[in-house]
Amino acid sequence: MSEVKVNKISPRTNCGTVQLGDSGDTITIPAGVSITNSGTASGFGATGAASWNTTVKTGDFTAVAGEGYFVNTTSGAVNVTLPAGSAGAVVAIKDYANTFDTNNVTLTRNGSDKIGGQAVNATLSTEGMAVTLVFVDSTQGWLVTDDGLQSIAPTSKYVVATGGTITCCGDFKIHTFTGPGTFEVTCAGNSTGNNELEYIVVAGGGQGGVNRRGGGGAGGFRFASPSLAPATYPGKPLAAPAAITASVASFPITVGGGAAQRPHPNPTPPTGFGLSGSPSTFSTITSAGGGGGSCSSSSANLVGGPGGSGGGGYGAPPDGGTPTLAGGTGNTPPVSPAQGRDGGDGGASAQTSGGGGGGAINEGEDSASSGGTSALGGDGAGVPTAFGSNGVPCGSFRYYAGGGAGGSGCSPAGPRAGGKGGGGNGGFPGSNATAGATNSGGGGGAGGQSGFGAAGGSGVVIIRYKFQN
Repeated sequence: MSEVKVNKISPRTNCGTVQLGDSGDTITIPAGVSITNSGTASGFGATGAASWNTTVKTGDFTAVAGEGYFVNTTSGAVNVTLPAGSAGAVVAIKDYANTFDTNNVTLTRNGSDKIGGQAVNATLSTEGMAVTLVFVDSTQGWLVTDDGLQSIAPTSKYVVATGGTITCCGDFKIHTFTGPGTFEVTCAGNSTGNNELEYIVVAGGGQGGVNRRGGGGAGGFRFASPSLAPATYPGKPLAAPAAITASVASFPITVGGGAAQRPHPNPTPPTGFGLSGSPSTFSTITSAGGGGGSCSSSSANLVGGPGGSGGGGYGAPPDGGTPTLAGGTGNTPPVSPAQGRDGGDGGASAQTSGGGGGGAINEGEDSASSGGTSALGGDGAGVPTAFGSNGVPCGSFRYYAGGGAGGSGCSPAGPRAGGKGGGGNGGFPGSNATAGATNSGGGGGAGGQSGFGAAGGSGVVIIRYKFQN
């Protein structure tokens, strides 16, 4: 074998051609040798093929002609600026983590270069896609020559999640939490399928007052269901304008407990309102516990407690005086739309009875000024159970977050009713108050003459999303 060492090989004539070998010969380029092309190459199969850069891109960058890139959008969308177009230039992009559907890649034009014949940027939004683009000319600019999924249009995807008790209603899955748990989203869906989480979040109801005081306020009621038609049902006025956009994450669920029963006689004489229910939470949504009904033995402070809905005020004691008898303030802390209503006022005359606890839709009823008749609890919100909770058939109707009725010192024909949505009945002599219904957020009924204050009902969290068409 002979060896020729030179620094440059040129043709004998100006602008001539240099030939390496003859037909059938093999020209070997050993390992470690680099060939740099500063001119125009042809016949090497370079056009339409890319050399892949294996350093994964996680942020915005400018592509280099002839290179392919693995792009990871797990942490957010990425902008890729295309190189200046020249005929035969090639760029390739591959979804590294199968997240283009959640966080897109935007292909940004370089100057006036077109993409697909249009003077607009392009979006890569399909999970797992790989795409190769070649610059053809100024008319068409960059054109797709190879698409791993045969389309750069997004495909329909739906939320996939676990947690709670899962039921189905039509094209929707419903997760019902009657106690603490975790709502685990493993696929966030997309806009062409569905990526919205609709919800009902109801807190625990407040405690009813003892001895003809105020009924317990309902737990806060927060609700969003854009997919339901704006039909005429009582819960719709409380609907939030938008659902929660799904994300791949673990969402801790808190279901508020109802306030405990209050005995009579109370070991510790009450000086204010009763116990509040506990809050319920899902994602950014918190519903406040219902306010306790007035329990005070002090003629100077007979108001109901604040909360999701307010507790009822106390009827004036036998010694008269000028006490404050107002029901507690609902929607506390304030949210929009309101999560509940105020409690009813106690009666202003001696021997009158307590006001009703507020409900999600209606304020608690004010007590009559005389006669000892207690007040009704405020009605809660009615919701079509396309949410399908607690064994209620799909498509039927259910109320949540009703206020507890006030207590009475007289014996009416029957107990005063708590509000629709699990509010407890108020007591009267010879009849005990009843507790708010379990997993309704209903306020507890107030005790009648010398009677105990009933417990509030526990809350509930219900999440619904589309899983098919």
